Amino acid sequence: MNDSYIDGLLNIKTTGKQKSFYESLHYNRYEPTPYYALDELFDHYELRESDHVVDFGCGKGRLNFYIYHLFHATVTGVEMNEVFYREALENKKRYEKKFPNHPGRIHFKRCLAEEYEIAPEDNRFYFFNPFSAQIFMKIVQNILHSVEEAGRETDIILYYPLEDYIYFLEDRTPFEKMLEVPLALLYEHNPYEKFVVYRLV
Repeated sequence: MNDSYIDGLLNIKTTGKQKSFYESLHYNRYEPTPYYALDELFDHYELRESDHVVDFGCGKGRLNFYIYHLFHATVTGVEMNEVFYREALENKKRYEKKFPNHPGRIHFKRCLAEEYEIAPEDNRFYFFNPFSAQIFMKIVQNILHSVEEAGRETDIILYYPLEDYIYFLEDRTPFEKMLEVPLALLYEHNPYEKFVVYRLV
């Protein structure tokens, strides 16, 4: 099943290419995580209904709807691009029209990722290379400060992880790698085709 087909099942529109770019070397173009990759991740990694997931650089919201639909976890998409933010809100209306009984657990915030205020209940953080390592480091520091104030088990989930992200987590933070999920048929040709999950207990 291709991405457009799954979008249709969820009554959302998340495919397509980015036509414009943010004027900064620190932010990367929009590219949603493929559904087949998400399927493989969640064959090995489970979320609970009580989890609060934050997707940095959420684009049109694909991950948010997918996670809520599977696990009924609370999901917050953080997006700086106004066009994508508005498309995410439109997708939310479309999703709610088809699935009207969801209890208000899908949220979108328009701001720079490093300016997002980590809520005490946020405990799962997703990154698909939305920005430079410098921005990533700032966000991880924000996460760590939040955990200092409200202790909780916290995971960082990386797809197609940059070496700089991994080096920082493993050498400069108390996060420890707890799971690696190479994507079948792709990883042998490209070692970046994987998910890596780091946990802070």
